[in-house]
Amino acid sequence: MVQMSLSSHLQLTLYQYKTCPFCSKVRAFLDFHALPYEIVEVNPVLRTEIKFSSYRKVPILTVQEGDNMKQLNDSSVIISALKTYLVSGQPLEEVITYYPPMKAVNEKGKEVTEFCNKYWLMLDEKEARKMYAGKEARKEEMKWRQWADDWLVHLISPNVYRTPAEALASFDYIVREGKFGAVEGAMAKYVGAAAMYLISKRLKSRHHLQDDVREDLYEAANKWVAAVGKDRPFMGGQKPNLADLAVYGVLRVMEGLEAFDDLMQHSRIQPWYLRVEKAITQVPPAH
Repeated sequence: MVQMSLSSHLQLTLYQYKTCPFCSKVRAFLDFHALPYEIVEVNPVLRTEIKFSSYRKVPILTVQEGDNMKQLNDSSVIISALKTYLVSGQPLEEVITYYPPMKAVNEKGKEVTEFCNKYWLMLDEKEARKMYAGKEARKEEMKWRQWADDWLVHLISPNVYRTPAEALASFDYIVREGKFGAVEGAMAKYVGAAAMYLISKRLKSRHHLQDDVREDLYEAANKWVAAVGKDRPFMGGQKPNLADLAVYGVLRVMEGLEAFDDLMQHSRIQPWYLRVEKAITQVPPAH
């Protein structure tokens, strides 16, 4: 049980917004791997909880190992680095160096931080053979993890802010679950809902979504279900792999909202979704 012994002396702290899909992805990974962690809910307006960090996005995961504190940024890097560490037993500080941040300029001329290799697990051949049924399985996992980040995530906002009423319900949920002061919360709810309703229209055109954005959501869900296929319960075979956990983590942030209910009713994803949920909740806790 290499995983348990390695994980037991790590103290993990996740800095997050509860309703952020990238943060939800990391929680799905940590929960499935029975890694205990503390959550720090970040105030989305002031972000004082992450003032220690020059990297200003969530999720951020800090890892305390004895006197040694490491910081992991970017949801896919957090997942790949921790999985590499759990499977290979390489020192975490070494694993982190395999995912270097690179400054790049995006199409709008804004400087952004990109991370190299973020979907690749740094395993030797023996470890890779133990983890994957073959090279195709490894490539498939990477492809769909990237799809979750590059496509699926962009369908969330246009769907949960699709109408003024949905936008208000979504912000009510965000304020209830997030860390806001009372006045800040009331402001965020009404100003935020109006702003996000308008922004979601811009996102819709930027990502070339259909007039009814629900159709894109249903199509994406059905495309994923088709990729998993009928012969295995998960893309990972008998248990969820990192792609299963990523897709589940992204979609989970819509739970309790109209978009989620519609998705369960009008696409073929529900049986798979419930299987992943069950696989995560049935994991025995780490000791």
